[in-house]
Amino acid sequence: MHVDHHVAQAAFGASLTALMRVVDRLSDDDLQAASYCRGWTVGDVLTHLHLGLQEMLLGIVATTDADPDTDAAGYWRLAPPSNDDEAAQDDIAQIRFTRLLTSAYRRPTGLVGHMRPTVDGVTLAVSRMADGAVAFQRRVLTTGDFLATWTVEVAVHHLDLTRELDLPPPPAPGLTIARATIEALAGGGGRSSSRVRSRCTTSTSPESWTYRRRRRPDSQSRGPPSRRSPAARCR
Repeated sequence: MHVDHHVAQAAFGASLTALMRVVDRLSDDDLQAASYCRGWTVGDVLTHLHLGLQEMLLGIVATTDADPDTDAAGYWRLAPPSNDDEAAQDDIAQIRFTRLLTSAYRRPTGLVGHMRPTVDGVTLAVSRMADGAVAFQRRVLTTGDFLATWTVEVAVHHLDLTRELDLPPPPAPGLTIARATIEALAGGGGRSSSRVRSRCTTSTSPESWTYRRRRRPDSQSRGPPSRRSPAARCR
């Protein structure tokens, strides 16, 4: 599955802008609401996403002339590199790392203020990103496919915030790429594709986009494998 650079660029920008429009309105109480990510509050999801956007910046500047070796869907089937193989296999350690980081803020809304400069930097960097290829997590993707994976990340985590909060959904361009990714993975099986498929339906209409949970509400899948905890370098 390949995604055109300009299509992915626009979809990512729209998805991140929509997410932050929602996030900027959240109160301290809202940020402590439960999310669809097992063991995480809404604030924890945003902390995780903030870490991810910081890592995304490393990919944006890692341009390369090498040929791509994976694509926007194939990326999700791959186990990302880790600087701690034991932690990478320990879901509890990953959950706790993010929760502890979130708890370091004096007030939950402090994490949003900390996230905002990173979002602004990523938005600017993506708007200036040229069509080509980047090296990311020991893989090479076209810039369109790279941005498509991040569009899925932002859109799905946007949906993760809605377990207890009534929030506007992600925009249609982001959901379109998420749907295409799900459909491309549908025949591939494996841990990553099953997690992505379990999070949402294949509708691209924001009004009808809903979760399809495979487990009980107290045992939720975490969505697409989280790639970016520094403790485990996982997605």
